[in-house]
Amino acid sequence: MAGKWVPAFAVTTIQMDPIKRLEMTARDRLGLPLRHPAAWIATWFGAGLLPAMPGTWGSLAALPGAWAITALAGRAALAAAAALAFAVGCWAAAVVARASGRDDPGFIVIDEVAAQWLILVAAPLDWRAYAAAFLLFRVFDIAKPWPARLIERRVAGGLGIMLDDVAAAFYAVVLMLIGEGIFGVRP
Repeated sequence: MAGKWVPAFAVTTIQMDPIKRLEMTARDRLGLPLRHPAAWIATWFGAGLLPAMPGTWGSLAALPGAWAITALAGRAALAAAAALAFAVGCWAAAVVARASGRDDPGFIVIDEVAAQWLILVAAPLDWRAYAAAFLLFRVFDIAKPWPARLIERRVAGGLGIMLDDVAAAFYAVVLMLIGEGIFGVRP
């Protein structure tokens, strides 16, 4: 016996192919198909769609790219990549936020990527410095000290989504530089 016949309209998302289920779930959340360039960029290739803590996943997903860019092309290239991520992120975040009907949905993590890369420009290519940069950014991104909280509340659209994380990143950069001076983390 091949199994019980089920009409096509009765197929649930549980019975679907996992890729199709992800596509449907993503489209419901994003308001766009996952294959849309803005969706890929805004979620940093799907990292923002991982369960719980999307900002942490986005920041973590930024680390290997930063390491590769710095190792292959240097810190100036990472700074350029952070600026490019910011610029393209403003567009992608605006498109996805508008499509999803939310002001600053958590699954948009390109802001974490751009800000994390900005912090890593100040960090040596050392796993301890990268870990410290990651932790410092997460603390300041969650706490949103002034002016990050003000920017989050007053600046709308893609620019606002991106800018509050960059403001939080500056606090982390300052502490990274102070820490490097005090603890001498630089190799």
